Formats: sequence, structure tokens, C-alpha cells
Amino acid sequence: MYTTYLMLALSIGIALVVSLALGPLLIPLLRRWKFGQTIREEGPRHHQSKAGTPTAGGIIMVIGVVMAVLICAWPPQLPAIICLVSFVSFALLGFIDDFIKITKRRNLGLTAQQKILGQFVFAGLVLFLAAMAGRGTVVEIPLLPNLFPSIPVSVDMGWFYYPFIAVLIVGMINAVNFTDGLDGLASGSVMISSGAFGFIALVNWNAGMYGDESWAVILFAGALMGACLGFLRFNSFPAKIFMGDCGSLGLGGALAAMAILTRTEFLFLLIGFVYVIEILSVVLQVISFKLRGKRIFRMSPLHHHFELGGWSEQKVVKTFWSWSLMAAAAGILLFVA
Repeated sequence: MYTTYLMLALSIGIALVVSLALGPLLIPLLRRWKFGQTIREEGPRHHQSKAGTPTAGGIIMVIGVVMAVLICAWPPQLPAIICLVSFVSFALLGFIDDFIKITKRRNLGLTAQQKILGQFVFAGLVLFLAAMAGRGTVVEIPLLPNLFPSIPVSVDMGWFYYPFIAVLIVGMINAVNFTDGLDGLASGSVMISSGAFGFIALVNWNAGMYGDESWAVILFAGALMGACLGFLRFNSFPAKIFMGDCGSLGLGGALAAMAILTRTEFLFLLIGFVYVIEILSVVLQVISFKLRGKRIFRMSPLHHHFELGGWSEQKVVKTFWSWSLMAAAAGILLFVA
């Protein structure tokens, strides 16, 4: 057991140190290459002052996590590879989007259709690798055994598992992407969510469940927490660098992989409560405007609604972090109940 905690601490430490070391090197380099953020005109007016801030900083977290996992889990087993593939592939898709935005000097990179297609392709790849690792098609149903004893703890979804989880992955990845709109909001929230998945994997590991998969998630979650914490040094208000789609899509892919390997796909919706309400605010806003010609929120995603209501950016971020922490705690409690 002590070895487990030691390797977890090492994974966190390596990713943290790498991220802290890369920040001062990458930020001036991105400025020199003119990798500056383009701010959408329809966003809050005071955000225009952030134009030109270096973006695509998700590279920092990618390098930190990959190094930490490869060092602590060498040679990597298939579950660890699944986590890395999910993280890196979606980060690569996001980097392509960022690169187009930067080179074209516009706020639109890949088209919506290209993004969705790429996301489903990579979601399919992750699910294929999970099937090779013996993940199966059984999903756990949290809390139901306590409320409804007649309902089974788990359900085998058969072939329907793959399209269902692919849609869930893509949805949650875009939800994390929508959350990345304020300094430190996404990186802090994902750090908290990663801690929840890491704790769940640790419980499974100590119970002798899902062997290699639990071990991979423990190390990967630790690395992701360390990388996010290191990145927050440069991404918290006022941000010196933004993660870009490279970071937000990658982080969404990382959380999705951990949910799959810990069999907590449904619980992901609770642990990722902040991401869910962010994407729901966008969906509801669009539906309401198209059907009624009226907006529900001052602006979507939801964090902008509070900003335009007079909250400072720091207050919005700290409030959403608090919600993430409560959601992570609730998810853990449901898991161990």
C-alpha cells in the first residue's frame, strides 16, 4: 500500500514540476510565434483586454502528464495507454483547431462538423482499446441498490454500450470545452474531478478490483492533478497563458478515459456537474432563442451569465470550483455508499 501512495505522489510531483518548468519557457516562445488568443466579439466586453494572450498552453499539461505516466508506469500496460491516447488524441485535435485560429487570425478554427467527426473517431478509438483491455459493456448504476433494492447494481448494455458511451464522451468533452472561458476555471475544476476519479480508483485498487485499470487511473489521475496545479500557476487570474482547445479537449478526453476504466460513466455526470450545467446552459439558450426569440441567460455558457450579473471573474471561478468540489465529494459518497 505504501508503494501505491509513493508512486501516486511521484506521479503528481513529476507532472507538477514539469508544468512549472515549462511555463516560463513556453509563454515567451508562444508570444514570439504570435500564438495569441482571439477573443470573440459577442463575449463580455471586458474580455477584449485578454486578446493576444498566448494560447495552446494545453501543451504544458500534455507533456507533464505523459512524462509522469511513462516514468511511473513503465512499461505502460494497455489501461495506461488508453488514458494517454484519450488525452493526447483529443489534445491533438484541439491543437489543430487552435493552430487554424491563430494562423487565420480568427475565432473559428475547425468547423463544427469537422470537430464532431474527429471527436467521434477518437472516442471510437478509445472504446476499441478499452474493449481490447477487457473493459466489457457492463455499467454501474450508482445509489440505485440502496433506493431500489430490486434494481441490479450493474447492467450489461451489450452492443448499445459503444454508441451510448461515444455520445457521452463527445458530450462531456465539449462540456469541458465550454467551461474553459475564465482564467483558471477549467484547469481548477478538472484538477478536482481528477482527484475524485483517482480516489475511486484507489478504493478499487485496495479492494482488489480491476487490477491494471485501477492502477493506471491512480497514476494518471495523479499526473493530471499535478499538471493542472502547475498550469494554474500561469492560468489563474490574470492569466499569462490560456490552455486553448488543445487543453480543454484533452482534459475532457482524460476524464472520459478515467470514467470508462473505473466503470463510473453515469457517475461522471455528477462528478462533472459543472461541465454539465455549462453545456446545458448553451443548449437551453439556443433552443429558447430559436423557439421563443428570447434568451434564458444574460449570456451562455453559464459563467458569463454571472459575470454580466456583476460578479467578478475571480468570484465566478471560485464559486464554480466550490461546486466542482461538492460534486466530486457527492460522487465519491455515492460510489462508496
